[in-house]
Amino acid sequence: MTTPILPALSAEQLSATTLLRFATAGSVDDGKSTLVGRLLHDSKSILTDQLEAVEQVSLSRGQETPDLALLTDGLRAEREQGITIDVAYRYFATARRRFILADTPGHVQYTRNMVTGASTAELAVVLVDARNGVVEQTRRHAAVAALLRVPHVVLAVNKMDLVDYAEPVFAAIAEEFTAYAASLGVPEITAIPISALAGDNVVEPSAHMDWYGGPTVLEHLETVPVSHDLTACHARFPVQYVIRPQTAEHPDYRGYAGQIAAGVFRVGEAVSVLPSGRTTTITGIDALGESVDIAWAPQSVTIRLADDIDISRGDLIAPADDAPPVTQDIEATVCHVADQPLSVGQRVLLKHTTRTVKAIVKDIPSRLTLDDLSQHPAPGQLVANDIGRVVVRTAEPLALDAYADSRRTGSFLLIDPADGTTLSAGMAGAAFAAAPEPVVAGDDAEWDF
Repeated sequence: MTTPILPALSAEQLSATTLLRFATAGSVDDGKSTLVGRLLHDSKSILTDQLEAVEQVSLSRGQETPDLALLTDGLRAEREQGITIDVAYRYFATARRRFILADTPGHVQYTRNMVTGASTAELAVVLVDARNGVVEQTRRHAAVAALLRVPHVVLAVNKMDLVDYAEPVFAAIAEEFTAYAASLGVPEITAIPISALAGDNVVEPSAHMDWYGGPTVLEHLETVPVSHDLTACHARFPVQYVIRPQTAEHPDYRGYAGQIAAGVFRVGEAVSVLPSGRTTTITGIDALGESVDIAWAPQSVTIRLADDIDISRGDLIAPADDAPPVTQDIEATVCHVADQPLSVGQRVLLKHTTRTVKAIVKDIPSRLTLDDLSQHPAPGQLVANDIGRVVVRTAEPLALDAYADSRRTGSFLLIDPADGTTLSAGMAGAAFAAAPEPVVAGDDAEWDF
C-alpha cells in the first residue's frame, strides 16, 4: 500500500487558500471518525508515522486493513469502546483550501461537546447510517447546528455499501432530513451518499453509485462559499485589560487592550463605552508595538481614547451610532450541557465576552421537543442536553447583541458560582432563523434583584 504523505504546499499556496472551519456530528456508530480518517487518508494528509501507528494497532486487533477511525479517536477510552468522547481537532490542507476540523461525539451523553465543536464552524457534516435513517440524535444535531447559525449543513448518508448502494434509500433519508432542517431555518443543505469505510464519494467519486451526480465530500468542502469578512459586521471591542504603565517614559499612557470581536475601528471615530453609555473619540490604536490608523477583527490591539473614562475589564467599546442595546433582562435559547439541572430561581454567573456578572434564572418558558419541534411549556428545569428558552436577570447591565447578528457578542455562558462548572451555552434573541425555502444541493451574596 502506498504510504500517504502530507502534501507539499508552498507558503504562497497556503497564503492564497481560504480557511474553512467545519464540524462532524451524528449518532453513535454512524461512522464519523471513519469518515474523517478516510478524508485525511485519501487526501494524503496523514504523516507516515501516524499511519504506521494506526496500522500497528489495527494488526494487533486482528484487522487486515488500517482502522482509519483511530486517526481521530485519540483517547484510550475511545479506542477501547470504539466511540468518540472528546472533540478531536485536526488541521489539514489541500491545494484549494485549508481546514480546521472538529470531530464531535455522537453519544447523547456528549452532545455538549458538539456545541463546543460547532460554535465556530461555518459548515457541519451530519452523518446518518443508511440502515437506520434519521434518528433522534440526528435531529438533535440538526437543531444544534441551526441554533448556532451554522450556514452550511452537509447530510452524509453513510454505509451505503450495506444497503446495496440503493438510490431510494438515500432519497428517502435526504428528503426527511432536508424537510426537518429547513423547518429549523438552515439556509443550505447538501446531501451526499457515501461509504466512509470503502471510500465511496469521500474524496473520489463512487463507481457504485452512477445515479448520483453531485460532488464528493472533499469537493464540496473545497468549493462551498465561506466568508470571514468580520469587517462587515457591527464593530465591537470587549476590553480585556487596562494598560496604565505610569512610568517616566509613559507617565500619562492609558490604553485598553483586547481582541476586536467584529468590525473596524479607526482613529478619530466617535465611540460609546458600554454599559455606562459615555461617548468619546479614538485618539490612537496600537498594534504589535506600532501606532496604526485602522484596525479590524480579529486583531488584538490597544485603543486609546480622548477622555479619561472609568473603563475596566468587561466593558464594550462600540461606534457611537451603532452601539448594541444595554439590558439586564435577557431572553435566550440555551443548550444545557451540565449533568446538574438548570432550574427557575437558580443563581448563576453569566459570562459574556470578557465580562462576568451575577444573574438569576427568572423563567424557563419552554423546552424544545425534537421529534416535532414543538415547545413543551413551563418545564420548570432543563436537564443535560435539553434545548430551551430562558429568561435571565443580571445584577449589572450588559451590552448584548442578538446571536443572529453576531455569534461572538450574542453568545454567553451560564456558570455554577459554587465550582465554576459551565451549565448552559446561550444564544440571545430568537431561537431559530425564519425558515426560508431551503437551498438543497447534492442531488439536484443576595442575588434577588
